[in-house]
Amino acid sequence: MNATDLVKRLLVGRKLASAQLGETLLPKRIALPVFASDALSSVAYAPDEILLTLSLAGMAGFAFSWQIALAVAAVMLIVVMSYRQTVHAYPSGGGDYEVATVNLGPTWGLVVASALLVDYVLTVAVSVSSGVQNAKAVLPFLEGNEGLWAMGLIIVLMAMNLRGVRESGTFFAIPTYGFMIGVLGMTAWGLTRILGFGEPLKAPTADYTVVGDPFFDPLLPLAAVMLLARAFSSGCAALTGVEAISNGVPAFREPKSRNAATTLAMLGGIAVTMLGGIIVLANLTGLKLVDPDGHSRFELNGVPVPDTHDTAMGQLARTIFDTFPVGFYWVVIATMVILFLAANTAFNGFPVLGSILAKDGFLPRALHTRGDRLAYSNGILALATAAAVLVMVYNASVTSLIQLYVVGVFVSFTVSQFGMMRHWTRHLRTEKDPRERARMMRSRMINAIGLTGTGVVLVIVLASKFIYGAYLAVLAMAGVFLVMRGIRRHYDKVAREVAVGPVDARMLPSRVRAVIMVQEVNKPTMRAVNFARATRASSIEAVTVSIDEAETRRIVEEWDAQDLDVPLKVIASPYREVTGPFLNYVKGMRSDNPRDVVCVYIPEYVVGHWWEQILHNQTGLILKTRLNFMQGVMTTSVPYQLASSKYAFDRAQRNTAAAWRRPGTGQVRMGDARERSRPE
Repeated sequence: MNATDLVKRLLVGRKLASAQLGETLLPKRIALPVFASDALSSVAYAPDEILLTLSLAGMAGFAFSWQIALAVAAVMLIVVMSYRQTVHAYPSGGGDYEVATVNLGPTWGLVVASALLVDYVLTVAVSVSSGVQNAKAVLPFLEGNEGLWAMGLIIVLMAMNLRGVRESGTFFAIPTYGFMIGVLGMTAWGLTRILGFGEPLKAPTADYTVVGDPFFDPLLPLAAVMLLARAFSSGCAALTGVEAISNGVPAFREPKSRNAATTLAMLGGIAVTMLGGIIVLANLTGLKLVDPDGHSRFELNGVPVPDTHDTAMGQLARTIFDTFPVGFYWVVIATMVILFLAANTAFNGFPVLGSILAKDGFLPRALHTRGDRLAYSNGILALATAAAVLVMVYNASVTSLIQLYVVGVFVSFTVSQFGMMRHWTRHLRTEKDPRERARMMRSRMINAIGLTGTGVVLVIVLASKFIYGAYLAVLAMAGVFLVMRGIRRHYDKVAREVAVGPVDARMLPSRVRAVIMVQEVNKPTMRAVNFARATRASSIEAVTVSIDEAETRRIVEEWDAQDLDVPLKVIASPYREVTGPFLNYVKGMRSDNPRDVVCVYIPEYVVGHWWEQILHNQTGLILKTRLNFMQGVMTTSVPYQLASSKYAFDRAQRNTAAAWRRPGTGQVRMGDARERSRPE
């Protein structure tokens, strides 16, 4: 095993055979943290975004926090119910893209796909950036280098997912469940202390007064509508990640659709409970947040107070677990970790969607292939690269990135729900069974409610966030859409160009003219000559380019000494160039007959070390590259194995033997047939 293979093995793990794909499928207990970590982690910052936006109206704004949370929870439940219909109707993993393509046409499918791809990238960027921002409270050295640290974490997540969905899911399950236990436990204990025991718990910011933006304070009707719309759209970040389950149905164990639908219901119930619990506790403890960038600030007895306080989750944990430090650290650390791991949802959704798009010809074919661990490795690498660039450009600023967020996912939500309505309507035209018709009509009604809800949210998000950065997300979606259309047009054009015609399969060349490139009279050259003669071409000639008269004279003498029945032609090169004169000579051999073929034989050394490759074959490599662009010209590499190639061969043999010895690789020992059939 060479150094490259060793590093790959350490990072990724041993190879898995295609037959082992079933071993990577997820049970519900693992699927929940794998696919729901994004939506659950959004609970960590969605309440912050609601409260930060409402702070622009001063103290009056916080009175609307529970109404906003209730509206977000309602939309969450609507979306969950709608997607339960999707996973049953389209279990192949195409999710919103498949729904839109089948029911609304390829253009709408591409709109959904571009929105989801952009949103997946933003999911990784926002989640990791939020985790870095929260980590600064415990790790102050992160200050000023947030982008670099966020990029490093993205690389770690990428490496984990390259090891495979199941393995990464098992690793991420512990912190995800830890976060759920921490938040739900904090909510239950907080409500018990406040409502059950009557303890007057107060958040660190409870005694502060919030002075809002003069535009929103006092809260006039028009300003109130604008502010509540912004708060609602920011709170809808809690819905991101719900669609990932519909894209990840193939990763579930059988029965796939039912397990996916159950996981969706669990996700919806847990997320709504956590979001509602945090907002209720925030109201009961008097918790407040301010947005200095939005011109809201804290005051205490009329004196400005610097905003140095924790997030909503941090304040609540400090308040509720004031006598139990373990609980405080549990919640804070679990929140920090889950924000990092939330990006894992995108690392599971993006590659699957990319694979489907690649199969349909809208993305490069390489995204459709599985890697050593049966994960879509190229999709994982593409997602990590795009997210890393984004966090570096914005230096992991959640405030900046959050403005680009949510738009894409609600575009896909809305189009998908409309597509599902078309799906049920189409099936109702042919279905005769009264029971099935009632079920379909009920499902269509659920999707109609989902369409209404997500459509209203999409309009609100676009109207309230467009000038604050959402337009960049729209432009990104448009750009991805055009790129995918261009890729598909290219693939279609190439398919038409290379399609076999009625005579192509039977049309033989009228003449084959063989040309052997000669740089030295040696064994590799003789092998090329003999191979060319064995092919019985119409004509055979050897060609050498003269860049040194003495050297050329020596080659001619050695060639004549071999007494070969192959003429050697010498091409003069006054400017000491090899490739140009040789290419011009081959080009001149081409006749007007399109059925004539010129076959160029190029001797090539087979070496065993990477540095030997640098020392040999450079001229041949350049010639092959240039000759590939010439019509009616074929190149044939004639390999000659140097002694050092034995070492490379031995390494390959050892690797093959090691793979055969490892169980579960799918390798089969192929021996002599008679030996295999011999009775024991």
